[in-house]
Amino acid sequence: MENNLEEYLKFAKDIAKYAGKIMIKYFNKNNGSSYKGDKTIVTLADKEINTYLIEQVKEKYPTHSVDGEEEQFGKSDYVWVCDPVDGTAMYARHIPVAVFSLALVINGEPKLGVVFDPFTNSLYTAIEGKGAYKNGDKITVNDYELEDIRNQCHCDFCSRAEYDVSKVLEELRKKSGFVDIGSIIRSSMCVATGDFTLAIFTGTKHKNCDIAAVKVIVEEAGGIVTDLFGKEQRYDRSINGAIISNGKVHNEVIGIIKKYLIDKSND
Repeated sequence: MENNLEEYLKFAKDIAKYAGKIMIKYFNKNNGSSYKGDKTIVTLADKEINTYLIEQVKEKYPTHSVDGEEEQFGKSDYVWVCDPVDGTAMYARHIPVAVFSLALVINGEPKLGVVFDPFTNSLYTAIEGKGAYKNGDKITVNDYELEDIRNQCHCDFCSRAEYDVSKVLEELRKKSGFVDIGSIIRSSMCVATGDFTLAIFTGTKHKNCDIAAVKVIVEEAGGIVTDLFGKEQRYDRSINGAIISNGKVHNEVIGIIKKYLIDKSND
């Protein structure tokens, strides 16, 4: 398995670099943006990258499956979970805050992940048990408390989210600053590098595509990733939101969430 994971990581990195070229190709052009049924934006880059991934998996690993945000292929315990362009609303408006994300999820658990930011040429990688890296250099989360003046946090302010975290944020903002940079995956990489302390994600339906790679990269950097209520979850199906943190603030944040939200998951 270990040797295979190294091979799979090389495959994922190659896909990420190709995806970055596609993102740059369309960035300053008419990117063909349109709205999907859930009122989120999709661009030509999303579709082209997702299709390319499926073609490559069919060729190299035909027994594996693909769960892409825009297109799926096959059914397997080995699933390549992909968000072709996370931060599409920013990307479609020619704002350079968007990343490609890919994870190999085996029996529901992410075993490796890559995230590529083509605008800063930043490649984040991790294999379970091997640490997390940015462009080959090891990365770690910070050790800040919420009240630390150096602290910064992220939350997706999505009006269509299943969970309304407004009261949670009202309380947390008394302790720390919050921003929404337009990409949960990019902000999670900020957690992995220690630039952010916390990211809150309220996405649920088919949002495993957003968090699968985040799970392994942030945890290999020393952080913690759970659902909104502190529980572990599978990443080959829809999720129950996510809390991405440096670990030190995790239980405190979960405690505040449980004061205001009721867990809607069936698990």
